[in-house]
Amino acid sequence: MKSLTRQQVRDLDSYVIEQLGVPGVVLMENAGRNAADAIADFAVGIDGKRIAIVAGSGNNGGDGFVIARHLGNRGATVTTFLIVPRDKITGDADINLEAIVNLDHDIRCVTGGDFAHFAEVLSSCDIIVDAVGGTGITGPLRDDLVAVVERINAAGKPVVAIDIPTGLDCDTGLATGKAVAAKLTVTFVARKAGFDNPDSEQYTGEVQVADIGVDAETVLELMK
Repeated sequence: MKSLTRQQVRDLDSYVIEQLGVPGVVLMENAGRNAADAIADFAVGIDGKRIAIVAGSGNNGGDGFVIARHLGNRGATVTTFLIVPRDKITGDADINLEAIVNLDHDIRCVTGGDFAHFAEVLSSCDIIVDAVGGTGITGPLRDDLVAVVERINAAGKPVVAIDIPTGLDCDTGLATGKAVAAKLTVTFVARKAGFDNPDSEQYTGEVQVADIGVDAETVLELMK
């Protein structure tokens, strides 16, 4: 399977949802569940492990909420940090956030520049999951995102990035500013074009491709 650009990933997602009729929330569930499997393997067992999930407002954050639910089901102690106000999370991501709210998960909001507690919890975890940004991020990170990434990297814990490390450009594999340095990146559908750049490895670590419930090569053929 060839690597895909940002636009190719967007086009494939749109085709699967709009033309094939697979709901976005189903794709998110599949992505998050399979990412949770990869994290459990990475951790060599998840029961009793302390996991911090740092989630943004988009679909990447939604994947993080699914991961939180599945890792919690397996016995992990999960703390999910929202880096945006609760009301900024909408659509499929909000559906999955509401699920972990109803399951009484530990969910904390990190906004307004108060990062001391955030950094303290990260440093006490076994694994940090970066579900902040996705393939849509271009250019240098700004404002609170910079502070969030700095604290993830400074925690000294293994980081698993979801789809792409926050701050890394999907197409070039370069970071024009701060970016998460992960030990493992669980990416979806296919490798991203930027991962073919050897310089990206310092941010991605090992890259694993996780299934979202559709065969990418088949879909790309249908799209022609």
